[in-house]
Amino acid sequence: MTLEPELERLARRYAIAPGAAEVVGAAAARLRTTPRMLRYREDLGLVAPPRTAGGYRSYRRRDLLAAAFAAELERAYGVTPAALAFGLRVLLEPAVAGRVGTLARLARAGEAPPAGALAYEQRKAERLLRLAG
Repeated sequence: MTLEPELERLARRYAIAPGAAEVVGAAAARLRTTPRMLRYREDLGLVAPPRTAGGYRSYRRRDLLAAAFAAELERAYGVTPAALAFGLRVLLEPAVAGRVGTLARLARAGEAPPAGALAYEQRKAERLLRLAG
């Protein structure tokens, strides 16, 4: 599997080698997380490790990269695993995408919402200007 540069960086950071196959405890230790968090991400559909004949999860390279990338996205955008899973659903289900698009148009009339603390300060300044005007 040829990796995008960002995934290649994650593979190096966590020493995820081609041919990897680890049980949940070893995978969690490699990714510096907990087995519970990996199982939670699996429940949400962010990672889908196959099961062995004995029923154990077998985290392969793709699964390890998916879990590491999900954690990276959560940190970068300040979202929960559940929010990230919903984002995936929006991308994969056209009906959901259409309804979320409707909400976007209703909520913001097509303008992109400002992010974080800056958004709060911008809204506060706009309210003050309306009151002053």
